[in-house]
Amino acid sequence: MEKSLNLMLERSFKENWNNPALSDYKGVTLHYRDVARRIEKLHIVFEICGLKKGDKVSICSKNQANWGVVFLATITYGAVAVPILHEFKPGNIHHIVNHSDSRILFIGDQNWELLSETEMPNLEVVIQISDFSVLFAKAQLVYETREHLNELFGKKYPKYFRPEHISYFEDSHEELALINYTSGTTGFSKGVMLPFRSLISNVEFGMEVQPQLNNTSRVVAMLPTAHMYGMMFEFLFEMTVGAHVYFLTRIPSPKIIMEAFAEIKPHIVVSVPLIIEKIYKKKLQPIISKTSMRVLLRVPVIDQKIQRKIQQELVKTFGGRFREVIVGGAAFNKEAEVFFRKIGFPFTVGYGMTECGPIITYAPWDNTRLYSCGKAVPRMSIKIDSDDPKNIPGEIMCKGTNMMLGYFKNQEATDSVLKEDGWLRTGDMGVIDDEGFLYIRGRSKSMILGPNGQNIYPEEIESLLNNMQYVNESLVIEEQGSLTVLIYPDFELAEQHGLSTIDLEKKMEENRVAVNDDLPNFCKIQTVKIFPEEFEKTPKRSIKRFLYQRLQG
Repeated sequence: MEKSLNLMLERSFKENWNNPALSDYKGVTLHYRDVARRIEKLHIVFEICGLKKGDKVSICSKNQANWGVVFLATITYGAVAVPILHEFKPGNIHHIVNHSDSRILFIGDQNWELLSETEMPNLEVVIQISDFSVLFAKAQLVYETREHLNELFGKKYPKYFRPEHISYFEDSHEELALINYTSGTTGFSKGVMLPFRSLISNVEFGMEVQPQLNNTSRVVAMLPTAHMYGMMFEFLFEMTVGAHVYFLTRIPSPKIIMEAFAEIKPHIVVSVPLIIEKIYKKKLQPIISKTSMRVLLRVPVIDQKIQRKIQQELVKTFGGRFREVIVGGAAFNKEAEVFFRKIGFPFTVGYGMTECGPIITYAPWDNTRLYSCGKAVPRMSIKIDSDDPKNIPGEIMCKGTNMMLGYFKNQEATDSVLKEDGWLRTGDMGVIDDEGFLYIRGRSKSMILGPNGQNIYPEEIESLLNNMQYVNESLVIEEQGSLTVLIYPDFELAEQHGLSTIDLEKKMEENRVAVNDDLPNFCKIQTVKIFPEEFEKTPKRSIKRFLYQRLQG
């Protein structure tokens, strides 16, 4: 492993000084030299604020170029970054800032309107992330520093700031780099403490599996940068190899994503299943479900030609210049996965968690298995807590360089998942084949015990339901000893087809009956309920199951 992440960044900035680094899509572009200058100016502010090595700096805003600047400025100074998802409620943001002992908060415009410094009494400075203006400071010196920052910078570097002036904090492997608060599907947020070795190992994994990425590469960052999956593989890894990152800066709807892909033509695409599935469901499923198309697909020669045409159109949709699409963060719809594999679309499914910064398993698209999420990545090991790991699902356990130090100020939670022998209990269930390929079978805490002790994995039932007509999302829960499904319908499509509320309820009941035909008796759905709005999600776009089980209970 590399000795220091910050030295990797320092080298990248020096080598790529005149190359573009961070762009707001349809907005400003910062070159590596611009990012380096802004980092240096923030270091001046940190020094005058009295920020010490190891102090915490919270960052809460939507994806944008200055988010990257602040994060890099924080870790290269030797402070600890605390990324906060900008979609969190004000109460959550107040709690995380307080719990993390953050001294400085960088905040987005819209978020600050809903926050109050009085709710964060230990906070010393609040800075607007868009222009670095000071919104609140306990010391008047901070306001004066910001007002004269360019003058102070000029005095420090009278003959211009040059590559040789860059000198970043040299981190060591076990030092704390960041605390990532994740709102998991089975409970409340915990602060995951990730050391520099975890970040370095994940960066080196990126270099090992995507060696073609370099300082001529482009990447579209559409996942939340405050979440480890997006932060690591759409931003931090790219900064170490000199690539150009474009932040979407807005809600990543399929329309905006496709527009950005067509214009930027990224060299790698990192996605969550939701985005891929929407493309499949909205664009492809209506075409291939037509009677005439189904007939043509039964003719082998024509079938191959149609598949090739669909594959070419899909590749073009994603910009046409990428090597593979890496899907992770949640379970992938099985029907969509089968179809994409059948047409030869270059995608692969990986597996990880915040506690591993995030990567645990991966396999390249041309050497993976259907429904698998790959093998243990370099410097990581996996095993299944089961008497028969190949056939009987057990909890997935992992061990290695990527792992966290523990949960911040929560030893009880740390001890519950991180064992003395170094193995981390992931909370996910799976099996593993003879070649080491991992297959997810659901979350252990979302697993429902059937009437005769059978294990019911709601994700597998939901995968079937989500392919049914007029179903946007579904959530299977246990209710008084039987299974109930909450369905958030596609109201827009139903309205287009002239369906009334009663018609839609009938369609959902038909869907329930149809899905039950494919299910064993012990996991048939007894009741269907229409849910009026999209289910609340974690940063990984997983449904917060605990909210709805508790709601029904």
